[in-house]
Amino acid sequence: MAERAAVNRQVVGSSPTRGVVEYYVYVIESISTGRRYVGHTNDLSRRISEHNSREHNPAKYTTKQKGPWKLIYSDVFTTRSEAMKRERWLKSGRGRDWLKSKLADAGPPQAD
Repeated sequence: MAERAAVNRQVVGSSPTRGVVEYYVYVIESISTGRRYVGHTNDLSRRISEHNSREHNPAKYTTKQKGPWKLIYSDVFTTRSEAMKRERWLKSGRGRDWLKSKLADAGPPQAD
């Protein structure tokens, strides 16, 4: 599957243009366990805060798992439909493999 055209690779900490709704697909990783979670939202900073907040919803999957969670990847899209398709693809075997190689390429160099 060809990589979906994202509007922009989102930089952590930046905010959407005023009046334009953007949808984010994100991958977070537990600092304590290394587990990953893939989701989508229209407010990335709020959603990351919710994942790291036990008060938000104690029954949620990501709060049952050990955190804290850190953002390791995100894409931004102009429609929710595009974001949902990308999220679904990232959860597929090919998407997980692509993400694994993408993160490996971005990681620090390995010592010999």
